[in-house]
Amino acid sequence: MAGSAEGDLNSNLLHTPYRTGDPQLDTAIGQWLRWDQNPKTKEQIENLLRNGMNKELRDRLCCRMTFGTAGLRSAMGAGFCYINDLTVIQSTQGMYKYLERCFSDFKQRGFVVGYDTRGQITSSCSSQRLAKLTAAVLLAKDVPVYLFSRYVPTPFVPYAVQELKAVAGVMITASHNRKEDNGYKVYWETGAQITSPHDKEILKCIEECVEPWNGSWNDNLVDTSPLKKDPLQDICRKYMEDLKKICFHRELNSKTTLKFVHTSFHGVGHDYVQLAFQVFGFKPPIPVPEQKDPDPDFSTVKCPNPEEGESVLELSLRLAEKENARIVLATDPDADRLAVAELQENGHWKVFTGNELAALFGWWMFDCWKKNKSTNADVKNVYMLATTVSSKILKAVALKEGFHFEETLPGFKWIGSRIKDLLENGKEVLFAFEESIGFLCGTSVLDKDGVSAAVVVAEMASYLETMGITLKQQLIKVYEKYGHHISKTSYFLCYDPSTIKSIFEKLRNFDSPKEYPKFCGTFAILHVRDVTTGYDSSQPNKKSVLPVSKNSQMITFTFQNGCVATLRTSGTEPKIKYYAEMCASPDQSDTAFLEEELKKLIDALIENFLEPSKNGLVWRSV
Repeated sequence: MAGSAEGDLNSNLLHTPYRTGDPQLDTAIGQWLRWDQNPKTKEQIENLLRNGMNKELRDRLCCRMTFGTAGLRSAMGAGFCYINDLTVIQSTQGMYKYLERCFSDFKQRGFVVGYDTRGQITSSCSSQRLAKLTAAVLLAKDVPVYLFSRYVPTPFVPYAVQELKAVAGVMITASHNRKEDNGYKVYWETGAQITSPHDKEILKCIEECVEPWNGSWNDNLVDTSPLKKDPLQDICRKYMEDLKKICFHRELNSKTTLKFVHTSFHGVGHDYVQLAFQVFGFKPPIPVPEQKDPDPDFSTVKCPNPEEGESVLELSLRLAEKENARIVLATDPDADRLAVAELQENGHWKVFTGNELAALFGWWMFDCWKKNKSTNADVKNVYMLATTVSSKILKAVALKEGFHFEETLPGFKWIGSRIKDLLENGKEVLFAFEESIGFLCGTSVLDKDGVSAAVVVAEMASYLETMGITLKQQLIKVYEKYGHHISKTSYFLCYDPSTIKSIFEKLRNFDSPKEYPKFCGTFAILHVRDVTTGYDSSQPNKKSVLPVSKNSQMITFTFQNGCVATLRTSGTEPKIKYYAEMCASPDQSDTAFLEEELKKLIDALIENFLEPSKNGLVWRSV
């Protein structure tokens, strides 16, 4: 009896107009229940409706995801603002519509789809399933699809887009985000992530194609369509072949006595890092057994982000001590970022920051270029890049060595598209980075790449070992030569968008309307740059050289004492991040003084500009 009542209720849910008192919500509920063919996510919405949870229904159904610094990213689950079968189908339909408009040869060149190992049982949602649905939408429209037959590192998708001359590609990943999240990362034909105006135009197209087309749910096409190809073997072989371009000491690598431990953080990296080590002539790195295989629950770490340091590297550090390995390499779950730790003589581990690793990479890539360059190579043709919130150390190296250094907005999508421009103009780009442990050595891929970065660090360490120098000692040498750059990056959690907005609006109207602060506590401010509004007090016309980025908040303060500090919102998480760096000249060698000055400035920045207790901000806890 109860069963038939339940059946009647489900039938009523599908066929009655909804009377929540909110016409927009009623329409959205109707659309969801008509369009969603995933029983688990459909049931989530039905349960909320049955229990009268109108606020949660509104939160889930009355807004859509937007493109952040890494494409679409959200929690997995039911609703138009979450990642699920239906929203991925809608996003791909919008992509199809936009690409059809942009490329007359779309149906000849095709589209690349890759995925990581994330998943959520309660929503019947996994990266692999979302990748199959992405492919199905396009196959149903007669578009050739290169769908990887197994999980791959994120950099394989932009690499494949360029190699296969596809018009675009998508990687289903939420990288190092918490386990509940997933994402839809879009690459253009250049192999770089999409930037404006493509993101806005694709969103418009998604909104015009919200109802699933005939065939969009037909994931059987992945197994039956002759238009589906598996690029895995071909791309893996070519990628590994291209790695040789940044390998300079293969013979030395094969003889090294150094041992390396690698953790893939329950993600995709293990097999690919093993192969990369083979290409460079190394013995295989020692894997962390508990973390080597994919696990969507990331069950041995508090959070799957190697950037969080020693607390999340516990298993790999203990294994390294047991195996007598001095260096630990940690790729994040989609293997596009890299953390590195080195055992010091005092028995403690040094976990390098992204900025410190960049100083080492910059020195190494330039040193290798100098030693291997052709006779007619010109240093003025050489470039390195970093995002504007990253360390200025490469700027100092460039000034001394004669090559070019450029900054971009935060997010590797800006670096990728700028590198493409430079390459098209005959320039040579050796290295690019963002402080959040994202590195690119060479230009075979136009996105950050943890696989190549891991093996380059191994080669650098092996080379230094022959001279009895550790990575930490070499880092000190780099700073002594080019000037100490001491930086600190952290964040606060803030789940209320209106609080975030008011914090930044206060900075724009500090002591009086339309006036930025002139002091932060006792520290005098020399210049202010506000990329959100396009203002820069250091420029003659007061306009920011970096493009305006209205969708995110970002203000940079340059202080009279040589410190540069930036406050910005995260493009992928509910965070307010701060970045601060003391940039000293080589003759300023008192690092203790520089560190103390930086600490005082950060304390003043938090107390005066962020006001955590007043604004209810949650301190980062690791």
